[in-house]
Amino acid sequence: MKTPQLFDLSGKTALITGSSGGLGFAMARGLAEAGATLVLNGRDQDKLKAAVRTLADEGHKVSAEAFDVTDEAAVTAAFARFDTAGAAIDILVNNAGIQFRKPLVDLAVADWRRVIETNLTSAFLIGREAAKRMIARGGGKIINIGSLTSEVARATVAPYTAAKGGIKLLTRSMAAEWAAHNIQANAIGPGYILTEMNKALIENQSFDAWVKGRTPTGRWGTPDDLIGAAVFLASPASAYVNGHILYVDGGMLAVL
Repeated sequence: MKTPQLFDLSGKTALITGSSGGLGFAMARGLAEAGATLVLNGRDQDKLKAAVRTLADEGHKVSAEAFDVTDEAAVTAAFARFDTAGAAIDILVNNAGIQFRKPLVDLAVADWRRVIETNLTSAFLIGREAAKRMIARGGGKIINIGSLTSEVARATVAPYTAAKGGIKLLTRSMAAEWAAHNIQANAIGPGYILTEMNKALIENQSFDAWVKGRTPTGRWGTPDDLIGAAVFLASPASAYVNGHILYVDGGMLAVL
C-alpha cells in the first residue's frame, strides 16, 4: 500500500461529537481534508449550523445531527436515523466533553455525575451503538478523547480526571471486545490546548507561564495539533494499533 493511501479516508463517514467548535471542529476539518464525509454533533443548533456552513463552503461533504450525547434515547434515535438514511458511520470520534473546577470536599454529586456522564458515559453509549453497526459491516474506527488526566491528577478537577482515566480503560475494553471484528479503538490524550474550555487558564498569567515552562516545547497546543493523530487513528495506517492512547502534549508527560 502506498503511503498516501495509508491516510486516505475517501468513502468513509465520520461522526464527531462536540464538533461545533474547538478540538472537535479542528479534527472534523482534518478528517474531511483526508477525504471523509462528516457528521457533526452538538447541542447548540446555531453553532452547529455555522460549523456546517463553514466546512461546506470549503468544499467538504458535511451534515449535522443535534442530540445530547448523555441521553441514551437520543443516541439510539440518532443511530436509527443514520440507519434509515443509509448513513454508515465508519469513524467515530468521541470528543464531547465539559470541565468543572471545584475542590472535592465542596463537590456536589450532581456536578460529579454531570461531568462523568458527559465525558465518559457518552463515549460508552455512542461507542456501543456505533460498534453494533461496525461489527455487522466488518470493521471501523473509534477514537476516544482522553487527556493528560488519563494519567495524572490535578487539584479541583476530580470528576474530569476520573472520567478521562475511565476513557483510557474504556478504550482498552473496546479493543479487548471488538478487535476480533476489525474495529480499532484508540484514544488521543491532548495536553494543554488553546480552547474556549481553557480560557480562564490561558488568561491566568501564572498558569500560562507554568504551562509554557512545564511543557518541553514551550507553548500551548492548538486544536490543529490534534489533526495528525486523528487522521492516523482513523485511517488504514493504524490497522494494527488498538487499545492505545496517543498523547499530543508537547512532551509534558515525558519529563519531571
